[in-house]
Amino acid sequence: MDKNPKISGVLPILQMPYNENDTIDFDTLCREIDYVISAGCDGVGLALASDLLRLTHEERLEVTVKIPQMVAGRVTVTISCGAETIKNAVRYAVAAERAGAQAVMAIPPLSCRLPENEIFGYYKAIHDAIDIPLVIQDASGYLGQSLSLNLLVRLRNDLSPRIYYKPEAPPIGQTISRIQKALNKEGVIFEGMGGLQLVDSFRRGISGTMPGCDLIHGLVELWRALSRGDDPRTYEVYFQISAIVLHQLPTLDSFLTIGKYLLMKKGVFKNRLLRKPSNYELDSETTAEIDRLFALYENALGK
Repeated sequence: MDKNPKISGVLPILQMPYNENDTIDFDTLCREIDYVISAGCDGVGLALASDLLRLTHEERLEVTVKIPQMVAGRVTVTISCGAETIKNAVRYAVAAERAGAQAVMAIPPLSCRLPENEIFGYYKAIHDAIDIPLVIQDASGYLGQSLSLNLLVRLRNDLSPRIYYKPEAPPIGQTISRIQKALNKEGVIFEGMGGLQLVDSFRRGISGTMPGCDLIHGLVELWRALSRGDDPRTYEVYFQISAIVLHQLPTLDSFLTIGKYLLMKKGVFKNRLLRKPSNYELDSETTAEIDRLFALYENALGK
């Protein structure tokens, strides 16, 4: 087992910017990448929070190629390849590896509940088609079916140490500890709740966090404080982040809408357009509260 996995640290998931005509705004996407890298992140990712399920097949392949080009080797790149069929998931995974990604990540198919042997076969096919790590994403906290501890452990034991994990179904902390216990603390695991579970997850032995991009400066500061054992600074920053992230829950669309609004405030995004349909609208009262909380957050960071 590689004790120092290449995919580690603060790995923000890129939000997908759109033009007014609903095409991808690649100029803004490039600016977003530069923004998070300048903030000190260790990698970037393309995943559910990148509107992945709302992209066309052609768009998905296009961003898979362009993101590593925009990053240009400055940090690691993780590309999600999850799909409804093994054929498409393998195609996306192979495309990501060829484009220069250092890892892929996959949720299980969403259209129906599958027996564990079918899910195992799905992940095995992805794993066997590539030579880079595969992050198993259990996003059942907000969509899809949960993955059992038995399945998660079996994937690594039966396949290879290239199997990593991103558990997002509660109880997240206990799941991390159970995986680490079953794998003799050799599991490579990432937190994925926008930083809300980061402090607890860090103490349980994660290798990194995959948050949004809107609070990247605070999350880099929080990760560094945790890494050096600075509890006063850890909680000073964590409380500010948590107050904002709580407003972004519980749906993916609320997370995306508020995240894009904050990226607009920082001059990174030109708008906060989401592809429709969407289940969330940012009203004036919530906006005012987010503004107050963001001002306190920036003050805590000395911005």
